[in-house]
Amino acid sequence: MAPPDDLALGWSRHWSLGNRILAVNIFALALLAGGFFYLDSYRARLIDQRLHESEIQVGLIATAIDAATPADRPRVLARLGRTSQLRLRIYANDGRKIADSWAGSVPTYDLRDPRTEPWKRQVARFLDRVIDGVAGAYRPQEFVEPVPDRIDAWREAIAARDTRATTSVERRAPDRTTMISAATALPAPGRGVLHASANARDITRIVRAERLRLGIVLAVVVLLSVLLSLFLARTIVRPLRRLAIAAQRVRLGRSREVQVPRLPSRHDEIGVLARALSDMTQALRQRMDATEAFAADVTHELKNPLASLRSAVDTLDRVSDPDLLAQLVAVIKDDIRRLDRLITDISEASRLDAELSRARFEPVDVGRMIEQLVAAREARGRNGTVSVAFARPHLGIATVLGDGARLSRVVENLVDNAVSFSPPGGLVRISATRDGDDVLLFVDDEGPGVPPAAREAIFNRFHSLRPEGEEFGRHSGLGLAIAKAIVDGHNGTIAVEDRDDAPSGARFMVRLQAAGA
Repeated sequence: MAPPDDLALGWSRHWSLGNRILAVNIFALALLAGGFFYLDSYRARLIDQRLHESEIQVGLIATAIDAATPADRPRVLARLGRTSQLRLRIYANDGRKIADSWAGSVPTYDLRDPRTEPWKRQVARFLDRVIDGVAGAYRPQEFVEPVPDRIDAWREAIAARDTRATTSVERRAPDRTTMISAATALPAPGRGVLHASANARDITRIVRAERLRLGIVLAVVVLLSVLLSLFLARTIVRPLRRLAIAAQRVRLGRSREVQVPRLPSRHDEIGVLARALSDMTQALRQRMDATEAFAADVTHELKNPLASLRSAVDTLDRVSDPDLLAQLVAVIKDDIRRLDRLITDISEASRLDAELSRARFEPVDVGRMIEQLVAAREARGRNGTVSVAFARPHLGIATVLGDGARLSRVVENLVDNAVSFSPPGGLVRISATRDGDDVLLFVDDEGPGVPPAAREAIFNRFHSLRPEGEEFGRHSGLGLAIAKAIVDGHNGTIAVEDRDDAPSGARFMVRLQAAGA
């Protein structure tokens, strides 16, 4: 079974971001378009109100006619029809029409033939049919003048005769306007039924006017929504597409020739994303360049001992002098040690960044760590004739958050470097102290110092600046580079400068953030 998030977002996998923006805006428009359903209910309320008014009106007219004398009834009927704009008819109980307001007066309405009307009315009626079909509106009975004109043609008149109650009915004229009909029995028994009919064109005009206003609003909103969608697509989708294309080209191995757009003028989330991708790509380029340079340096450094080893092995079969054989064997052993040392340091340098990114930092007392390291070096005789002195700080003064084994390697490499440059019988001094929120570690030697021009280069891998007279291949050239990588992984800094308390010598300074700072 698919996860809930996959089910909820499954529809969006096939939609682009631009289509989704447009869909969200169109959904809001659909809610606005629902106003056309409101028009149907609005028309129904108008018709209900008109039916109720017609029932009251026909009742009043029936009372007035019943009060007139038989001779005056045709004149009163015609006069009331003109005043109320109704066609008034009186039917006898047996169904015959006995009076009609139009007989002595002009018609109060006319049934228009839609085929003779202008095209605008045709369009209006077409829209009426479409909206009624969509809204599922009630479809009233068609209004047709009966021939012959008898009470049987009007169900409301029959109901009024049989129940002596006022009844009203809605019908539809040929031109789709509303016809209102109402009937009531005359008060005096046996005098028949009064029927009134009118063409309520004003209801159709009111509904169409409301529909026109709503249509104009909907058209304006649709236009603004489309423009807004295009604007969002231009400001969101296009930059994201550019970033995606650049990322795709980087993935295909063209990172050096791809310029990821930084969008410096944008200060929103997309601008932040663009600059982050650009910085990431730049870091990737630097990492690739460093990897290629490291691979080239490794190849170069491995060739020297391998060439020496190969030469010694090739010569070994052609030499019979025991002394020369002993010298060749010594060379072979020395080259093997150099290769072993070089491969070990290369392996550590290559996996250092990955291990530091996964390391869990804990509080490390730098003073105690250095004290144990110095004691171990003396026990193994690693310092030769050079003395190593350490002024231990008070407990807890120099405590940092980090990987203790890696920080110990930093001090080990710095002391190895200082011992190798110090003269026989020289002194290497180590100190650690607290400086505000930082812990400072110093390693001082009595060697020749480091030229200013080389103070950055000595931290590069396989740097070849070595003291005079040192045996070739004793160091791999990775010690200071490994120390710098470890310090960088702890968000610290490492630098070298001349000693200000001695005629000569170098001072290496490591700055790390103190624990709890």
